[in-house]
Amino acid sequence: MSHYRRANTAGATYFFTVVTYRRRPFLCDEDVRDALKQAINKVREKHPFTIDAWVLLPDHIHTIWTLPPNDANFALRWQLIKRYVTQSCGARLHNPQWMNTSKAKHRESTLWQRRYWEHQIRDELDYAKHMDYLHYNPVKHQLVKQVKDWPYSTFHRYVKQGVYDENWAIEVLLEQSDFGDE
Repeated sequence: MSHYRRANTAGATYFFTVVTYRRRPFLCDEDVRDALKQAINKVREKHPFTIDAWVLLPDHIHTIWTLPPNDANFALRWQLIKRYVTQSCGARLHNPQWMNTSKAKHRESTLWQRRYWEHQIRDELDYAKHMDYLHYNPVKHQLVKQVKDWPYSTFHRYVKQGVYDENWAIEVLLEQSDFGDE
């Protein structure tokens, strides 16, 4: 069995990439967006965290979270969020033909990839780079021509706060491998 090393610094800020199983493009569907919102709110009641940034794309999510002091358990939060979304939307999205022994053993559905990418933010520059990467991602994936045109992103919140200009864009594409895109 593989043993994955994960960061475990309490109170730290983390960048995540969470991907749908077989990259199925359903995350922007209204029922899934609603289920995600409800799942996050439900998890945050018992296991608080701050969402610093977020972008929802059809087949994956990028987000930056800050955990509370004395808490490093982002894995539990993701497990619960994925479970709640699966319970809410699984009847429509589950594909029984994709079930295998491993998925059954781990009590998984066919909505999410088992693993996810996580990166502990090191400093302000690292934070800024990941914020830019996250917000630029819809353009990178050719879903829109300008960042401001993608509705499922915290970019709009940061424009209102004056952090980003409405017409902000990155001139040079960032390398995929640095940020967990597959």
